[in-house]
Amino acid sequence: MQKLHSRQQQWMPALFLAPAVIMFVVYVIFPILQSIWLSFYEWDGIGEKTFVGLSNYVELFDDYQFWVALKNNLYWMVFFMLAPPIGLAIALFLNQKVMGIRLVKSMFFFPFVISQVVVGLVFSWFYDPSFGLFNKAIGLFGVEPVAVLSDENWVTFGIIVAGLWPQIAYCMILYLTGLNNLNPDQIEAARLDGAHGWKMLRHVILPQLKPATFIAIVVTVIGALRSFDLVATMTSGGPFGSSSVLAYFMYEQSIFNYRAGYGAAIATVLFLIMDIYIAYFLWRMLKSEKA
Repeated sequence: MQKLHSRQQQWMPALFLAPAVIMFVVYVIFPILQSIWLSFYEWDGIGEKTFVGLSNYVELFDDYQFWVALKNNLYWMVFFMLAPPIGLAIALFLNQKVMGIRLVKSMFFFPFVISQVVVGLVFSWFYDPSFGLFNKAIGLFGVEPVAVLSDENWVTFGIIVAGLWPQIAYCMILYLTGLNNLNPDQIEAARLDGAHGWKMLRHVILPQLKPATFIAIVVTVIGALRSFDLVATMTSGGPFGSSSVLAYFMYEQSIFNYRAGYGAAIATVLFLIMDIYIAYFLWRMLKSEKA
């Protein structure tokens, strides 16, 4: 009887994990493998598939629009890295007990809860050269109106700023949660040793916020690489494909050009970039913890 009970205890964790593992395999692992498999075929999404081997990848690396989209994704990754430090700064500012702070927190939290499509529309109006607040603001300094979303040199950066708004709010929430779970004993001991200000932040608070920082950076990188909603809403990849990113380029080729195999090749490259970056960051974080 005792052996039977012991065996049941051994199987219980696997039993509870099984539904989640099955869902993960069916809805995550299988679609990834299917996309990689599809990238070796030429397919319009309706008719018969034709095996073409690595032809989709050869064509992809010779496609000018792919390199434009990849360059824009790199811009997204670089500038999106501003979200964690800005989110941390706002969280530190909001992590105090004063009258009305909850209202202020809700105002900073607001961008995160609204749809990306709504954010895109709001910033499209914000950048409008006729009545947008952006051009009215720079007009106060005597600067001529700038059609941000119609200028090939500025359009990507304009969309990135729109994407940073909700991303900063998300990072702020993560850091606020981390700040509320700090070890008060460590903080008190640091104060007794004379630590305050920057020393307190660097040597006591930031080490305890490592889990929040890890999640913030990983989610920010994933958000930068899979940026789609804002590009589709604000410019549809224009003008002349100058604001396209890999996710939108994949969508464009798969849906509008009926090239599901080519779109799958783009998705595979995007997936590999994402995996390599996150694996490298995870390795760096584990290495620093062991040191």
